[in-house]
Amino acid sequence: MRFYGDLHVHVARSIKGAPVKIAASKNLTVLNILEKSILKGIDIVGIVDGASPLILEELKEYIQEGILFSLEEGGLRYKNKVTLILGCEIEIGKEEKGSPHLTCYFKDIESISLFSQEISKYIKNINLSSQRINLTSVQVVEIAEKYSGVVIPAHVFTPFKSYYGSSTDRLKYVFKDFYQYIYGVELGLSADSDMADQIEELQNKTFLSNSDAHSLEKIAREFNVFDIKEANFEEILLAIKREKGREIVKNYGLNPKLGKYHRTFCLDCGYIAKEKPPVKKCLKCGSTNIVLGVKDRIEEIKDYDTTHPSFRPLYIYQIPLEFIPNIGKKSIEKLVNYFGSELYALHEAAYEELEKVVGTSNALNILKAREGKLEVSAGGGGIYGKVTIT
Repeated sequence: MRFYGDLHVHVARSIKGAPVKIAASKNLTVLNILEKSILKGIDIVGIVDGASPLILEELKEYIQEGILFSLEEGGLRYKNKVTLILGCEIEIGKEEKGSPHLTCYFKDIESISLFSQEISKYIKNINLSSQRINLTSVQVVEIAEKYSGVVIPAHVFTPFKSYYGSSTDRLKYVFKDFYQYIYGVELGLSADSDMADQIEELQNKTFLSNSDAHSLEKIAREFNVFDIKEANFEEILLAIKREKGREIVKNYGLNPKLGKYHRTFCLDCGYIAKEKPPVKKCLKCGSTNIVLGVKDRIEEIKDYDTTHPSFRPLYIYQIPLEFIPNIGKKSIEKLVNYFGSELYALHEAAYEELEKVVGTSNALNILKAREGKLEVSAGGGGIYGKVTIT
């Protein structure tokens, strides 16, 4: 069966209002995330702040109240519609430059609670999200393995707080003998499979396309299509490992040009590079005060031009409804009320039905987005690229 999954969503606050992910929209609570996932059309959602004792306490209360149900194969089920996967994003702070982020996922409350207790010895405030840990990447993998967790390098190419973007030229240099236990990497905004498959050491790794959502609206901006028997942790892990016929069969995400860090950005004059990569200084004003673009960084460290392994699924460019010109919140609400989810309206609804709901011009724009017929210009330096109607 096919299930849609976005495994990187932040929790901003506990239900009691205590901060968890400070740099995120305040309405990102656990229950709001689950409800929004249903409206988006997502079957599986991973929260990456699940090791916070504030969130763990809240989740345990929901289980006791029957709001969430623990699945024997891992994960928590909500309203029999969406499965919650428990994760924790960590910032590596020992011996490694660039403070790269790792995401660790666990089967159940018990496992992530034990993981939380152990890593709290090396973190100043375990209640807060993406805290810097006084351990190496290898040490984090060892602790996660102890509690049957799986570790995924997060947004692996972005210029800030990622392995390739700010820490190393090769993951093998960092993880060493433990590289074999890194079964997949998260591509992150501004990169796709074509770009990542220019690096030889990634040829046997699964690619995950997750949103890293800091607001409810960004959930499912990127997502994965899992071919698994059931929506639970054990099946997802099999898919990431590509074992027993389970696999990720499609990756959905923004055209990398729309990403906030696709091309080199000049911090002095605001110029976004258009020249052949790698661009390592501003070609407009000459400044070296730049944010190196993902495309530029990959060009700098690549082994060869794009070479896909036989198992690599399609990476499908998705322009979310909120990115499409003239589609606002009211139009999205109408589409969800009529079709049941944003993803159905965006990818599957017939033109005639779309036209009934949002009119001729908006229906045409949704079709153009679906067919890749909208013009996109490159983003950089934290600024999204732009979508224009042709």
